[in-house]
Parts: sequence; structure tokens; C-alpha cells
Amino acid sequence: MSIAPVKCSVDVKASSVRAFELFAQNMGAWWPRGKTPAGSPHAALVIEPRKDGRWFERDADGRETQWGKVLAWEPPRRRLLGWQLDHTFRYNSDLLMEVEILFEEIDGGGTRVSLEHRSLERLGAEAEAFAGKIRSGWPERMGNFAHYAANQA
Repeated sequence: MSIAPVKCSVDVKASSVRAFELFAQNMGAWWPRGKTPAGSPHAALVIEPRKDGRWFERDADGRETQWGKVLAWEPPRRRLLGWQLDHTFRYNSDLLMEVEILFEEIDGGGTRVSLEHRSLERLGAEAEAFAGKIRSGWPERMGNFAHYAANQA
């Protein structure tokens, strides 16, 4: 069974360098509190800035919840993340989907930030239901990012 990737994009008024930086280094600022896999609201969302880096959240007490890992880090154009959360948004080290984020400069001095979440079929019987959740979730999160980036100019 093949599931179509979930794709969305936003345009931000920032250079690709700045958009790339804001997306990962400030993820905790634009991702809504209480909308993460951990039991407590996040104090930080961390994408370590290197291939094989970790992707995780940390709560106010310092507890970490893994989300996945960095598969490629190519500033300021591309980052490829390994999503290792299952259909219930629990970490599973044996699961690996891909979330690719591209940063493409556009006319007018801005950047188009495009996201593609793929390999959804790796969830097996739960793949279609999960795809339905992220089809609405990712566009909302990307909208949050665009709003945040607009206020960082």
C-alpha cells in the first residue's frame, strides 16, 4: 500500500538563511504548547544542527521526548528529518518516515518553505488514519511558522 506524501508550503519574508535558522533554532517558539508527544508542555524543541543529530523536545523539568533524528543538514536550502513517532505520536526507534523541508528564495526577497512528510505507508494499517491527522496538522504548524517568522523581521 502506498500513501501519498503530505505536502504544504508557506512564503516568509526572510532570506533562506534566516528562514532556515528560524525554523529549527526557534521551533519551540512557534510550535503550539501542549501539541507535542510529551505529557508536559515543551520548554524547547531541539533539532541538533548536524547529520545524525537528534530531534526531540524538553519539558520544564528537563525530561526529553524523542521525535526522531536528522538525516541531512544542508543550510540554507534543505533539511531532512527522520520522523520516528508512530500513529499515536509515541517514539518508536524501529520506525522511520521522512520529513523534508526545503527553503527556496523567491522574488521579492522572501523564501518559500516547503515541507513533505513521506513514507507514511511504513505505519501499516494505521497509515491512512495518521495521514489524515497530519494533512491538517502540518499546514497549521507551517502557518504558525510563517506568522512567527513575520514577527522576527
